[in-house]
Amino acid sequence: MNKKILITGASGGFGFLVSKALTEKGHKVVGTMRSTAGKNLQVAQDLNALGVELVELDVTDDMSVRSGVERAIKILGGLDVIINNAGVGSMGIQELFSVEDMQKVFDVNVFGVQRVLRAVLPTFRAQGSGTILQISSCIGRITFPFYGVYSASKWALEALAENYRTELSGFGIESCIIEPGGMPTTFMDALLRPSDTGRAEAYGDMAHAPEASLKAFHDALEANPMQRPQKVADSIAELLDLPFGKKPFRTVVDYMGMGEPVQEYNNLLHRITKDIYTGFGTEGMLSLNK
Repeated sequence: MNKKILITGASGGFGFLVSKALTEKGHKVVGTMRSTAGKNLQVAQDLNALGVELVELDVTDDMSVRSGVERAIKILGGLDVIINNAGVGSMGIQELFSVEDMQKVFDVNVFGVQRVLRAVLPTFRAQGSGTILQISSCIGRITFPFYGVYSASKWALEALAENYRTELSGFGIESCIIEPGGMPTTFMDALLRPSDTGRAEAYGDMAHAPEASLKAFHDALEANPMQRPQKVADSIAELLDLPFGKKPFRTVVDYMGMGEPVQEYNNLLHRITKDIYTGFGTEGMLSLNK
C-alpha cells in the first residue's frame, strides 16, 4: 500500500536517495530542508523533478518545525510515516569540543528529533496509527575513536527511540531504527570539527590522528563498492514494505565489518529487553516490533 511519508534532511546524506527510492515505489513523499534556494537549489529542483514535494524546515527551530510539519501534512493529505533523517556529524578529539560545539550536534541529532516527533505525534495518535523511522548509526551502538561526540548524540537518539517504542505502541504507533555504517555521502564532507584547538598540542602526535583516520576510512570506502548509501535507501524502502507491526525494531546496513557484530549485539539486547519487560509485566509495550 502506498504511504504518505515525511522525511527530514532531504537535501543530502541519505535523504535524497531515500526520497527518490520511496517515490519510485509509488509513495507520496514530502522532503524537508532548511532552504530550497542557494546551495540547495539544484538538489531541490532534482527532487521536484522526481515528484518529491519540498517544505522548508529547520529542525533546530521550534516554530519552523511546527509550521513545516503542518504544511507537509496538508500537502500529503495526512501522514503515515515520519523518517527522522536530518543529522550532522562530527570528528575530532573529544576534549577539544566545547560544550557549545556539542550543543550544535545534539541540537540537530537529538533535540531536532524531539521537536519533529512532538509536531507529528498528535496526528499519529488521533488516527491510531503511524510509523517512526529514526536514522541512527552503527556507532550509535559502539564508540569509535574521534567520533565520540557524534556517537553520544546517536546513543541518545537510540534511547529516545527505545522509550518512544514502548510509550507509543498502545496508540498503534510503531518505531524502527536504521543503523548504517559509514558511507560515502556529503554527510562525510561536512563533519563538524572541535573549536578548542588550543588544547590539541597537549595530545602530541595524536593531534593529527583524527584527520589521518578519516583519510584511511575514505580509502577503505573507495575499496569497498558494497558500502554505498543506495543500500540504505533500498533497506528503508524494503522495511516500509513489511506489514505494520511486523517490522524489526533495528535494521543494520553495513558491509565494512561492523554490521554482523552490531546485529549480534542488537539481538542480545532484544532478548534482554524482552526478559526484563516480561519480569515487570510490561512486555505488551513491545508488541509492535517482533
